[in-house]
Amino acid sequence: MANTQKRALITGITGQDGMYLAELLHEKDYQVYGLIRGQHNPKRHILEQHFPWVELLEGDLSDMGSLIAALEVSQPDEVYNLGAISFVALSFKQPELTGNITGLGALRLLEAIRVVDGGKGKMRYYQASTSELYGKVRETPQNELTPFHPRSPYGVAKGYAHFMTVNYRESYGIHASCGILFNHESPRRGYEFVTRKVTSSVARIKLGLQKELVLGNIDSQRDWGFAGDYVEGMWRMLQQDEPDDYVLATGVTHPISELLDLSFAEVGITDWKPYVKQDPRFMRPAEVDLLLGDPSKAKTKLGWEPKVKFPELVKMMVANDLEIEGKKELGSANSGA
Repeated sequence: MANTQKRALITGITGQDGMYLAELLHEKDYQVYGLIRGQHNPKRHILEQHFPWVELLEGDLSDMGSLIAALEVSQPDEVYNLGAISFVALSFKQPELTGNITGLGALRLLEAIRVVDGGKGKMRYYQASTSELYGKVRETPQNELTPFHPRSPYGVAKGYAHFMTVNYRESYGIHASCGILFNHESPRRGYEFVTRKVTSSVARIKLGLQKELVLGNIDSQRDWGFAGDYVEGMWRMLQQDEPDDYVLATGVTHPISELLDLSFAEVGITDWKPYVKQDPRFMRPAEVDLLLGDPSKAKTKLGWEPKVKFPELVKMMVANDLEIEGKKELGSANSGA
């Protein structure tokens, strides 16, 4: 009897989305492969310890040969391209690297699929697009037809990847879909992102390990959801008969000041102003002030809706960081540090 188990390859599997997606696909009985850079990747041990059912393949979005090899080994039904230089602030400091990995990396992967799949139409492709494409927004809320005006090298690189995905869909008939995802967070978010920077700092302030939190613009507003909800939307896109592009968002926006309100309230601090400082170093050269998504199409066509509300998300993240920082402090005390 032929093996009917579906197979999926995930780039960017060490990120929050990659981990949540891997868990979702594993629950759905997929054989999951993850592309990982280099033998000494610092997150490799996390995957090997907590995701032992993921088969790790070494490869890099800057090296097409390794992408072809990964596809030949995994023979995936679905390819999820989540790999990118995804921190906006870093993209201003390293624009060429961002363009190479985030933009050209998507092209290399699409071309690798075209070569390996050979027109059979077996491999379906998901491209992680982003609300940063909208940048200097032309309308609010933003939907699939809203014009793009990215305001960072990251956003521009994602624009290239987005339109290249559309081009390969139209030129070669690849089942390729783009998810234009608005900000999505989780306890697995990297510490460099503002949400995790806030919740981890609040935990440290509560435990007496840190005195202040330094931020840039606290007036920016974002449409924040839970990453665990959003990966289900990714999967649903690749189950459709026809490929298409979809906005995934909550349809509700929140200023960073509200993030501060909720986070500090979780540790019993009602006035956060004495603890928060602003520093021009953390301001973007070109700011994106307001992002608000319209997820109507995803709701209608995919049956997708976010489940976790913003206050619940913040509560989850603060609780996680209190546990992490508490264990660090206990470990230091036990070691005599």
